[in-house]
Amino acid sequence: MAELMSIEDIQVLETVRAFLHREARLLDDRDFDAWIACYHPDAEYSMPSWDDDHELTTDPQTEISLIYYADRGGLEDRVFRIKTDRSSATSLPEPRHSHNPSDIEVLGRDGDTVHVRCNWLTGYFRYNNDMYYWGCAEVDIDLSGDEPQITKKKVVLKNDYIHQVIDVYMI
Repeated sequence: MAELMSIEDIQVLETVRAFLHREARLLDDRDFDAWIACYHPDAEYSMPSWDDDHELTTDPQTEISLIYYADRGGLEDRVFRIKTDRSSATSLPEPRHSHNPSDIEVLGRDGDTVHVRCNWLTGYFRYNNDMYYWGCAEVDIDLSGDEPQITKKKVVLKNDYIHQVIDVYMI
């Protein structure tokens, strides 16, 4: 028989869902400064690549990753490049996208940090072309402050045969 969730578990899940949907909306709205604020200064952000054996790489220091930032400073640099047209993935016309997190599941807790897994689908439109990226993500979210903050995010891109340079707002 399935175990019933406690009121506290339900509240945590709803807080996490609202937060992940807000993070997605901020990307859709291209509100990159508010999006960056969703991340703790020490937050690690990674998108490992698939190796020849169809396994995800595990060590960004010795193996290729599609994206890897050891802390929020890397994301801040990406946002600076996007906003100043210094990103090879970004140029006019600006792309339109829609981020859709789904199947959000709390996998565990360590104090005020919640470990979450979710699926995602991002529709992306540019140069009269529709593209879709999809995958899953594992996210650690610190709930101890006034606002939740991501302390670690690992994005797994399932359709990794990409036809262009990919950037954080596309996934």
